Amino acid sequence: MSFKVVQVMYQPGSPMPDYGEMLRQEHIQVEFERTNCTTEDEIIAAAHDADAVIGVATFQPFSRRVIEGMPRCRLIMSIGIGFDKLDLAAASEHGVLAANIPDYCLEEMTDHAMALILASTRKITRLDRTVKGGGWKTEPDPDIQRSIWPTMSRLGGQTLGLIGLGRVPRTIVPKARGFGMKVIAYDPYVDASVFETLGVERVDFDQLLADSDIVSVHAPLTPDTRGMLGREQFQKMKPTAYLINTARGGLVDHEALYGALTAGRLAGAGLDVTDPEPINPDSPLLQLDNVIVTAHSAHFSIPAFMELINRPAHEIARVYRGEWPVGLLNPEAKDRYVAKWG
Repeated sequence: MSFKVVQVMYQPGSPMPDYGEMLRQEHIQVEFERTNCTTEDEIIAAAHDADAVIGVATFQPFSRRVIEGMPRCRLIMSIGIGFDKLDLAAASEHGVLAANIPDYCLEEMTDHAMALILASTRKITRLDRTVKGGGWKTEPDPDIQRSIWPTMSRLGGQTLGLIGLGRVPRTIVPKARGFGMKVIAYDPYVDASVFETLGVERVDFDQLLADSDIVSVHAPLTPDTRGMLGREQFQKMKPTAYLINTARGGLVDHEALYGALTAGRLAGAGLDVTDPEPINPDSPLLQLDNVIVTAHSAHFSIPAFMELINRPAHEIARVYRGEWPVGLLNPEAKDRYVAKWG
């Protein structure tokens, strides 16, 4: 029986490689099809007889119904880090391996988070807009001295609070330390030994909010975490604190954030992600000088993108050869997988 791979996320003219050809170059004979699916019915129709499926589980629904509609499927390969719409319990129950690309764009994401921190605390975008608007009239300029300079701060000695301590926030720790920052973190799912190894102080959520000069969000978006930063949480933060979000827009209540910023309960925010995306151009957040929005761009660089789009073929090849994927999300599926496929 041939090995069939179906890519359910594809637009003609996109830079995605031909995974079928990539696998053949690794001496794996496959039947390869690609199409674009947005609904459960479309995925089932396209991949009902697939051995491996390539998609984006952040946006495409890999629900229990979809998984049960793909009885031959051995691997669901999600391009990227997020897997918000992938039912891992159902995949494990049916002996289906699920994998993502967990080490994708770690440097880009953390560089971007640090850039937002620096831009916020050093008022880079506000100064740039002021100069381009003709506001730098003299040297020194009294208006800039009065309105902008007093809001600028140094990073050395400030406390960075990380919500989540997965791969991305672990990568930001040495970068923050390079600026002389103290790092604390909240993550109830990470073992204490990880905190100790990184030299990061483990705190509860309320203490992180109260002690941090900058709160950087790195949590997954789940029903439990949606809106985890709202009015109550902003009231617990320092009025001089900044919020940085490069994770998921739905983690932050934007209405409450606007209220906190305009009431002086927060100093500013740097948002790479919003809810919804794109952000409504009429959003009041976009009218604030102390908000930076960067259009969900933190993940991107050409090297990172090339690594991202080439990885699925390598993971499929591993599974075909009887190995476990590097980005395996559900190791609990191994026993059922072995029993089902040998």
